[in-house]
Amino acid sequence: MNLEEIRKNQAGMILKFSVPAIISMLLTAFITVADGFFMGNYVGKEGIAAVNLGLPIVYLYLGVGLMISIGGVAMAGMALGAGQKEASNHMFRQTIAAAIAASLLLSCVMLSVFTPMLSFLRAEGEAGRYFREYYWIMLLELPVMVVNSSFGMFIRGEGNPGYFLKVTVLNALLNVVFDYLFAGCLTWGAGGIAAASLLAALASLLCILWYFWKRASIYRLGSFRFSWPLFVKSMLNGSSEFIGEMSTGLAMFAYNFVIMRKIGVDGVTAFTIAGYGAYGFSMLVVGFGQGASPLISFAYGAKEYELAGALRKRTNCYVFWAGAAVFLAMSAASGWYGSLFVQNEKIEEMVCSGMMIFTSAFFFAGINGITSFYFTATGRALESAVISLSRGLVVLLICIFTLPALFGMTGVWMAAPVTEAVTLVITLVFLGREMRFASCRNA
Repeated sequence: MNLEEIRKNQAGMILKFSVPAIISMLLTAFITVADGFFMGNYVGKEGIAAVNLGLPIVYLYLGVGLMISIGGVAMAGMALGAGQKEASNHMFRQTIAAAIAASLLLSCVMLSVFTPMLSFLRAEGEAGRYFREYYWIMLLELPVMVVNSSFGMFIRGEGNPGYFLKVTVLNALLNVVFDYLFAGCLTWGAGGIAAASLLAALASLLCILWYFWKRASIYRLGSFRFSWPLFVKSMLNGSSEFIGEMSTGLAMFAYNFVIMRKIGVDGVTAFTIAGYGAYGFSMLVVGFGQGASPLISFAYGAKEYELAGALRKRTNCYVFWAGAAVFLAMSAASGWYGSLFVQNEKIEEMVCSGMMIFTSAFFFAGINGITSFYFTATGRALESAVISLSRGLVVLLICIFTLPALFGMTGVWMAAPVTEAVTLVITLVFLGREMRFASCRNA
């Protein structure tokens, strides 16, 4: 990577760094959508609702895993850059051990709050039964998911992202095959779909362990002495990722809480189906953000502030047009999109009527997301945190608890676009300050 190459070929460099991350993120989204497809077609609307009711649990695992892993891989990378290979290996081993211990402990805690959670959400009857069937098994799968993700970060840190991408592709393919086998052929229902995720994750783990046994050039599994100061430092380094995931989990919990009380299971099912498209688009934005961030950081660190800003503007342009394309595609498909997942006229009508409102958030969401990445990449954690908390928690929660009370299910669809529009105003204020600071620096 060098400045001249970035300056001459901004578009090419952004795509070069972003495309692998985008593919990986979209594959992650594909697994979720595939599970939803099989759940809706072979279990029913209550199965989709049950999975969505438990998504805050998934975000909790993701938050804990990212907090441990991102902080650990950053510290291992810095040690490696300083030529301290043994210290880097020590950090790798401790991070993996901490991820395993934390995720297993979390599963034990989750087992104790199953019934209170279902009572609080009023998940009764079929939805409650499917919730139990699915998440009893997922409490085994989620720790494997966390460990796989942690290992993957260190595989990328070794400079071998292609191998982990292949593992991700394998995981997605096996997940679909097992979903069809267990839910479609053997009619094992919600538990079968969870078992499919578990087996696919375990197969991926075996491929990862083989990599560290045979192919790893830097990081190796082995004994280590646990260091509390290193653990605390790595947790602090990754705390912003934990906050981000927990914000998403709390928002999803609030959505489910309000929808179950205002509309019921049909509303949760309709929102979940529409949310698959939003999830896919958010993964696209994350992929672009992960790709552009190292380029922006490199340019900014070299005091090429205009170049860093140009990279941010170009990436924002990409995600804006991507958002417009997804909005048009989802709006055009709204008439039959819901029927892909469930054969229920009421739910299909909800999805069709709300799709254009809900997906209009994509026009603003990409710009807000990439700008948050930009401020993180340039060391402005405060601005990044304000944008993230606005769109992921504070403004969103206000919208979730007020708009459905005023407009019913239409208010549910309105919450995301109103949140992103309000956040865009905050984003533009920060960018205006950034432009003024840039002018002062150049002067």
